[in-house]
Amino acid sequence: MLRWLGTNLRTFLLAFALAVAVWVVAVTSANPDETQAYPKAIPIEYIGQDPSLILADTAPQEVQVTLRAPSSVWNTMLSGEVPIRAIVDLTGLKAGTHKLSVQLQVVTRPVRVISVNPATFNLVLEPLVSVTMPIELNVSGNPAIGYKAGDITLNPTDAVVSGPQSIVAQVKHLQAILDVNNARQNIDTTVPIHIVADNASIISKVTVRPTTVKVSLPITQQGGYRDLAVKVVTVGKLASGYRLNNVTASPLIVTVYSANIPLIESLPGFVETTMLDLSGASSNIDTKLGLNLPGGVTLIGDQTVDVQIEIVPIEGSLTVSFRPVDVIGLTPGLKATLSPTTVDVILAGPLPELDALNPSDVTIQVDLTGLTTGTYQLIPTVKVAKPGLTVQSILPGTVEVVIDNVTTPTP
Repeated sequence: MLRWLGTNLRTFLLAFALAVAVWVVAVTSANPDETQAYPKAIPIEYIGQDPSLILADTAPQEVQVTLRAPSSVWNTMLSGEVPIRAIVDLTGLKAGTHKLSVQLQVVTRPVRVISVNPATFNLVLEPLVSVTMPIELNVSGNPAIGYKAGDITLNPTDAVVSGPQSIVAQVKHLQAILDVNNARQNIDTTVPIHIVADNASIISKVTVRPTTVKVSLPITQQGGYRDLAVKVVTVGKLASGYRLNNVTASPLIVTVYSANIPLIESLPGFVETTMLDLSGASSNIDTKLGLNLPGGVTLIGDQTVDVQIEIVPIEGSLTVSFRPVDVIGLTPGLKATLSPTTVDVILAGPLPELDALNPSDVTIQVDLTGLTTGTYQLIPTVKVAKPGLTVQSILPGTVEVVIDNVTTPTP
C-alpha cells in the first residue's frame, strides 16, 4: 500500500490541482470579478480627537474608492447601506500639521481595495479657544418725525466666541443691528449677533453663544407733536346699481405739530380730509385730498393724502321667462319634437347689467348631433350675450326630445 502511494502520489496531487483549477475557472466564469469606482463618496470618520483641539477647514470630509469584487458582491453592496467605512485616527495627536492615512474597512467579502482618493493628506489641528467679547449695537434709521429714542438696554451685554485659535484671533467685535426707522412705539425685540472680522466681513467659521441679544429701546413723542388718524369724508350718491365697497387713505396716520400744546392736545384722535363728491360715480376713484386742520396746527411731511375709493356693482338676479328652445345638429331626414318648447332661465350678476338685459340676449339650445330616432331627456345650453352674467338655474332642468323619421306624403 505504501509503495502504491509513493508511486501514485505525484499523479494524485496533479489531479487534485487540476480539479481545483477547473472549479475556480467555473466559479469565476459564473461570477466574474469586476473593478469599478464605488458610486458614492465615503464620509471620513475622525476618531480619537483631543477635545481641546479642532480640525481646520481644510480637512477632507470624504473619499472616493475603487474596488475589485465578484459581480454578486457588487450587487449586494450597491443594493443596501454603504458597507464601507473610511477612518482617520487622531489618537495622541497634538496641535500642528500631521500627515495622515485613511484606513478603509469593507464589511462585505471578498472585496479588494484598488485605490483610495485621497489616501493620505496633511491635516491641521488647532487649539479650540473661547473668548468673551462685548456686544456692540448698531442702530440704523431714525424714529418717526416728532419722536425721539431713549437709552438702549441689551441683555446680555457679552457673548462667547469659540472656534479655531487662528480664526478667533481675526474677530474684531460682535455686532447686532437694530432698525428704528419710522418707529413710533417702544421697541422690545431680539436680534441676531454677527461676528465681524478686522476687514469688516462677517465670520461664519466660529460660533457665538448666545446667538441673539434682547434689545429694549424706549420711543417717546416730543411735546407739540401728535399722531392723528385720517378720516376720508365723502358726499353724494353713487350711480344706480352700485355700492361703496372700500375707502382707504395712505398714510393712515399723519403727524401734526403746534407750538400751542393745549391746542394740539384738544384735537380729537383723527383729522378729516377735504370733501370728496361721489355723485353718479360707477368706477373706482384714486385721488389726492388735503386735510382740514385748525389754525395754528401744521401737517408734517406731505400736505395731501392718497385716497382710494372702491366702487362695485350691486349683485342681483333676474328670471327670463318663456325663452324658446332651439334645435341644432339634427341629422337630415329626421325631425324633433320638444316638450316643453320654452324654458325659464334665472341669471345672476351686477344690477346694471341685469337692468340692461333684453330677452333676446338669452338663447337656449339643445344639441342633437349624432342622435338617432328615439326619446331623450337633454339638458339645454344657455348663451347670454351680456358679459358678467351667470346662469343660476334652468326651469325645467331638462327637455324631452322625441326624434322621428321625416314621413314623405303618399301621392
